[in-house]
Amino acid sequence: MRRPRNPSASFSTRRTLILGAAPSQLLDIAGPAEILAQAGYLKEREKGAAATEGRPPLYTVSCLIVPEAGSPATSAGLTLHSTVTEAEALAWTDLDTLIVVGGEGARRRCTETAIRSLTQRLVANARRVVGVCTGAFILAEADCLRGRKVTTHWRWCDELSRLHPDLLVDPEPIYVRDGDVWTSAGVTAGMDLTLALVEADHGHALALAVARELVMYLRRPGGQKQFSAALSAQTGLSVRLADLMAWMGENLHQPLSVNDLAARAGLSPRQFARAFGAETGVTPARMLERLRVESARRMLESDQASVSEVAARCGFQADETMRRAFLRHLGVPPGNYRNMFRTKRPSGVPMPEKVLHA
Repeated sequence: MRRPRNPSASFSTRRTLILGAAPSQLLDIAGPAEILAQAGYLKEREKGAAATEGRPPLYTVSCLIVPEAGSPATSAGLTLHSTVTEAEALAWTDLDTLIVVGGEGARRRCTETAIRSLTQRLVANARRVVGVCTGAFILAEADCLRGRKVTTHWRWCDELSRLHPDLLVDPEPIYVRDGDVWTSAGVTAGMDLTLALVEADHGHALALAVARELVMYLRRPGGQKQFSAALSAQTGLSVRLADLMAWMGENLHQPLSVNDLAARAGLSPRQFARAFGAETGVTPARMLERLRVESARRMLESDQASVSEVAARCGFQADETMRRAFLRHLGVPPGNYRNMFRTKRPSGVPMPEKVLHA
């Protein structure tokens, strides 16, 4: 149970502690730290040297990594030293924000008694608590998320839900706020969440300035479905359906009715629908749409074909059909997806203004 505390005054420093269990994800630490640092720099620039002289910084950020013998501090193998000791951090009476980061250490060591106890004591002193990526596992094991709506990296959402059925785990959002507890999806989503913290603390204008400075979206379109493996349902299939799925992926330009698929699998349409649903958890039509969206994604990322050409080559009956499928599965229309993720930009065509200036 955290002690109640009013938000800091507009120019009071917000003390922030980043807590990780080695090996931690480096970007989970560096991303939020850089966002908060940039907020301070840009606020000073906005006010001018004379106006900010003598005022405390917006944020002070400290890092505390719980070491593990034989393990590097970060998953990147880079050395990273704590800037504060456990005793010093536990003695603070003005901890504004606790950011618990993810990585292999968070998933593997979250049940360690020392980490659980340390987390509980720090949470009790903090005004608000943040879990970045799989940092949610540490917070959950410390019983700090009970009954909360949370998220984590899409790959680990099912595991978090299985281990902690009392949580409302949502696999889709980039980040979730439930009262004074914030959780984010994987890795770079911690930066999206930290931008939202800056906006909550100091307003839209400063958060937008930070996003522009770091060439980020202020609010990233879509959810984390656009980054997950859309074809993960193919794992664990019977040989018959695995072969059929591979064939479907090579023939997406064809109509591919359920009757056609059943005949190719050597089953009646009713038997086929029942077997397919039992093994994949979705209907043949829904899986076919997923395969087409996945194929279209790859083309939009690397191909110079128009959206209409991509739709036709992937078997969508019309551009609008593909647009609706993208919105259902990825949360963004095809054109927006291409602008965000295309790896081969035509010569002379700049990065879209929307991306450059968030």
